[in-house]
Amino acid sequence: MDTATASPARPRTVHHPLPPGPQAAGEARRSVARTLALHPARCPQEAACDILLIASELATNAVRHAVPPYALTISLDRGRAGICVSDGSLSLPQRADGHGTDATRGRGLQIVRALGADLFVSRSPRGKQVIAVLTWRDG
Repeated sequence: MDTATASPARPRTVHHPLPPGPQAAGEARRSVARTLALHPARCPQEAACDILLIASELATNAVRHAVPPYALTISLDRGRAGICVSDGSLSLPQRADGHGTDATRGRGLQIVRALGADLFVSRSPRGKQVIAVLTWRDG
């Protein structure tokens, strides 16, 4: 069940716990899709597709390289979305230098950056958050 920060003011923020296994990425996509469907005026279709891919990549990275608990938080405003996946690991993401163009793994954060998102990592006492912020021209 999504838990939303209830406020008529912007941005719209939804926090969603993710399952502890490989199904986390699919659950992240579904949660983001529900949020976007509830607020279609806040996000053009092209940005919505990018947001879904970013959420999927961040959740997949958490499952592959970190430990539970996992959670997704999406904050949606006109012209901007923040996508955050938290996990229970204190280890920071490693740069995937040296992966060729034919690599099948290790390019998730490169994909997120290629979509134009800014990336941030924040440690907490219980793990870390990997945050992507995507902006687009509104209107």
